Amino acid sequence: MLKIEDLYAQVADKPILKGLSLEVAPGEVHAIMGPNGAGKSTLANVLGGKPGYEVTAGSVAFMGEDLFALDPHERAATGLFLGFQYPVEIPGVSNVQFLREALNSQRKFREKEPLSGGEFLKLAKEKAALLQMDMEMLKRQVNVGFSGGEKKRAEMVQMGILDPSFAVLDETDSGLDIDALRVVGEGINAIMRGAGKGVLLITHYQRLLDVVKPDRVSVLADGRIVRTGGPELAVRLEEEGYDAVMAEAQAA
Repeated sequence: MLKIEDLYAQVADKPILKGLSLEVAPGEVHAIMGPNGAGKSTLANVLGGKPGYEVTAGSVAFMGEDLFALDPHERAATGLFLGFQYPVEIPGVSNVQFLREALNSQRKFREKEPLSGGEFLKLAKEKAALLQMDMEMLKRQVNVGFSGGEKKRAEMVQMGILDPSFAVLDETDSGLDIDALRVVGEGINAIMRGAGKGVLLITHYQRLLDVVKPDRVSVLADGRIVRTGGPELAVRLEEEGYDAVMAEAQAA
């Protein structure tokens, strides 16, 4: 579903990703963990097509297509969703307005009829309820005045409405309290668990993985994957930290 081969990327002429290879199969949740500065957010931004990130070598295939041949909006319309570590505010634009325009834009790309106002509101209410978010929140400006937890819930509502085939979620647990973490984790499961979908879940902590329960866990360090294992790898990282695992990888 997503196949990354020997990927190199830099920001402002500084190499960040240094030969990263990774594959996520349909129906799989693959967690990425690693120390600060390892390249986790760079990987997410490169996949999403954020300006300022230069790919210098390697390839990424998404749903059988060359991801880098697609503009960011085409990647989204093809089914790729990027959840930001720090969701941005958009003053003057309501969540409802933003989400309806985004969804109908993607439907047009896929040669589908746009949703009417009533059809969209019904869908929005359903997804908001899934994340325990009041519809009044969606009438407010995008992320303006939202707490960190509210921003992450709103982003998961957005993911539910757009219904992507693959989600790259960059530290979705950042800024969440215990209750919000459970709600967001269960939302990820409800929206993205299933045949034909996939998730690349970037996180620092085991606590989100207790809810989402990944199929595989990889450690990213110094711009490349140094170890991949099952969910037990995340438990070990939580208990022992990264140094022991990375030392083993270097000795192998």
